Amino acid sequence: MAGGVNKVILIGNLGKDPEVKYLEGGRGFAKFSIATSESYKDKNGERVDQTEWHNISVWRPGLVGIVEKYVKKGDKIYIEGKLRTRSWEDETKNMRYTTEIVVDNLTLLGAPQGQNNESESAPKNDVSQKQNTPVSSKESAKEQDDDDLPF
Repeated sequence: MAGGVNKVILIGNLGKDPEVKYLEGGRGFAKFSIATSESYKDKNGERVDQTEWHNISVWRPGLVGIVEKYVKKGDKIYIEGKLRTRSWEDETKNMRYTTEIVVDNLTLLGAPQGQNNESESAPKNDVSQKQNTPVSSKESAKEQDDDDLPF
């Protein structure tokens, strides 16, 4: 096999609402972070919880719209993407680096912990009624100008 494989699959919860910005040409992007957690017992038999935070960026036009409208702090999502490392020079002329996951595909997995899917404030056609439905990049590209969910 030529080259290699750069594929990331994560299921986690958003730590805060996504940040969506638009460039001069109208192209949008979204940034947020998700937490993944695992637990294990240490050598003393004590339970240890370990949480990792992952920086996420979304550039696909249809997916940016989905993130902007439907993804909120605390939501559980499934993402597929690839690792990218960017570098830049900060104000003190030091080189800075960050590694993020660039999303190819995402799936909304339902309401955050402690919330009911049938909230009185949620509209009948809310995305929470369609849990575990994948939002593929192909579907979202077709529907990017439509106000309805592409699934």
